[in-house]
Amino acid sequence: MNLKKIALVCLCFISVSCAELQQVVNTLPNGQTGTGIDIAAGLRQALDFGIDKQVTKLTQKGGFYNNSLVKIMLPEELQKVDKTLRDIGLGSLADEGLEAINSAAENAVGEATPIFVNAVKQITFNDAKNILLGSNTAATSYLETKTSSVLYTKFNPVIKNSFSKVGADQIWANIINKYNSIPFVNKVNPDLTDYVTSEALKGVYKMIGVEEQQIRTNLSSRTTTLLQQVFALQD
Repeated sequence: MNLKKIALVCLCFISVSCAELQQVVNTLPNGQTGTGIDIAAGLRQALDFGIDKQVTKLTQKGGFYNNSLVKIMLPEELQKVDKTLRDIGLGSLADEGLEAINSAAENAVGEATPIFVNAVKQITFNDAKNILLGSNTAATSYLETKTSSVLYTKFNPVIKNSFSKVGADQIWANIINKYNSIPFVNKVNPDLTDYVTSEALKGVYKMIGVEEQQIRTNLSSRTTTLLQQVFALQD
């Protein structure tokens, strides 16, 4: 069989599989397949696992700072501050500032959990059909759509309080004063609250997506019967 024929066979197989999956998820309007599998419940459980397992990690000391996937780096306007401090032998102060903004994010992330849990409860069967047929992070994308606006409003004052709680505000006041006292530099006065809020939220969704992708692609990550049944439909 030549390559064109092989490709045609594969394409037919994929088309049939997609059609069969579409038929399965449309079998009953009440959210269960003909075999009694509750798709929406399975997707809720997958997101709950992501929230419980991955978001909890972010709240721990070093949850952001020691995680290369979500570590919050400095915004562009502060990268010159970081470089200048290191150039004049104040690398430890620069490191302290970077760790401080990540600590503020870690301190604030716990506020996200109730909002996520509420959004997960609201997943309907129609939502579930689209999610199951979607990408490996379709459920996370759904969650982001439903919660990002509310979370930003919630996070902003929490991040501001976290800056004070972990001492990041004083650390950065010291850093900026040091930098601004250097001859011939353009003085800076950044507001880090909005920046860290946005970066913290990106990190939260990224880690939930990591867990969802594991459940979708790794059979051993489907640790309950419900997860096994629901995600077997997409295999």
